[in-house]
Amino acid sequence: MATATAFSLGHSSTLFSKASIFLGIRTNSLLHFTFSSPFSSSALPLHSNKHWKTPVASALDLGGVKISKDDVVRDDPTNNVPDTIFSKLGMQLHKRNQHPIGILKNAIYDYFDTNYPSKFDKFDDLCPLVSVKQNFDDVLVPADHVSRSCNDTYYVDSQTVLRCHTSAHQAELLRKGHTHFLVTGDVYRRDSIDSTHYPVFHQMEGFRVFSPEDWEASGLGATSFAAEDLKRCLEGLARHLFGAVEMRWIDTYFPFTDPSFELEIFFQEKWLEVLGCGVTEQEILKRNGKLSNVAWAFGLGLERLAMVLFDIPDIRLFWSSDERFTSQFCKGQLGVKFKPFSKYPPCYKDMSFWINESFTENNLCEIVRGIAGDLVEEVQLIDNFTNKKGMTSHCYRIAYRSMERSLTDEEINDLQWKVRQQVESKLNVVLR
Repeated sequence: MATATAFSLGHSSTLFSKASIFLGIRTNSLLHFTFSSPFSSSALPLHSNKHWKTPVASALDLGGVKISKDDVVRDDPTNNVPDTIFSKLGMQLHKRNQHPIGILKNAIYDYFDTNYPSKFDKFDDLCPLVSVKQNFDDVLVPADHVSRSCNDTYYVDSQTVLRCHTSAHQAELLRKGHTHFLVTGDVYRRDSIDSTHYPVFHQMEGFRVFSPEDWEASGLGATSFAAEDLKRCLEGLARHLFGAVEMRWIDTYFPFTDPSFELEIFFQEKWLEVLGCGVTEQEILKRNGKLSNVAWAFGLGLERLAMVLFDIPDIRLFWSSDERFTSQFCKGQLGVKFKPFSKYPPCYKDMSFWINESFTENNLCEIVRGIAGDLVEEVQLIDNFTNKKGMTSHCYRIAYRSMERSLTDEEINDLQWKVRQQVESKLNVVLR
């Protein structure tokens, strides 16, 4: 299924990560990056004129589907998609052959093309606007699950979302008769702000269906056959990407697979979660016309793996058009180590306020992103307390830092003033 930005490093970024919003769990047992929904786009000009910058078009063509701004950012009571998120539609980093995300995608394609010639259909241009049914119901996400909240998901209207994972296309592809496929695309989630979280990231899902004749001659039951084939496939993929590394399988739980596993590799002196996977729940197959079949699925987050393979320290860099970043990577060159080109200092601003019952950190981060865009590096809760009257205060430290230039005191103060103003008015909190 899809990847949920858990970067255990394990955003593996997919439905297949324990750090995924779909399971609502985060762990610190590994170096764990959860690429959920901390995405941001720039509200200020971040690049000098000599650097390329994609304009926000009035309409975008994605895979033959035209998407206008009104299709995404609407005057609808349930709509929570800001202009900054719309500006990322159509960027399609996974289709750029000289970009780390595109290079990694093509390396995975090479593995499947070599080991499963002409078997896996590839999709990388499916429309990111999907129905609530596609995004949640079709992959067995419970109706009352926290991931359906507007605090976690970008809603266009009550029945349409920006996909949270590439698994949103799984049922449709099965119904169309596809039995072996890879789906790659940009996915969207509301989340916190730090060096490993961004509200737009990229996932790849793999899916393979077996018929009775595939496992009957093996002497194994259907589920055991699918599980062994899955592990063999993914161990080969890990070697293709990382070389001869030590691996281990961890039993886990996902609502859409049973049994479910996570693959970890020992890389650079750490155990790294590469992906989540499992044998597909029979209910998903039955709903889509595969009554006598079994299948496996896996999901991985491309950013999380690319950050490791290319030594990229900050997820915001993937969206940079600065030539000092883009010129370091070439088509087909997996694992070229990124050379930092700047060490501009961060500027920290603290903000304290009394919260109310409806306050959420994700909503705070959306406001900060909407104002500061990619100039905000981190939003961190540094203090909280409850007074004798039962009122709770939070203090957040906001780190502003550009990846490409020094920020002036004047613009940082202006950003912070706007943040304070909108936090007070939109979140109904009382500043201290």
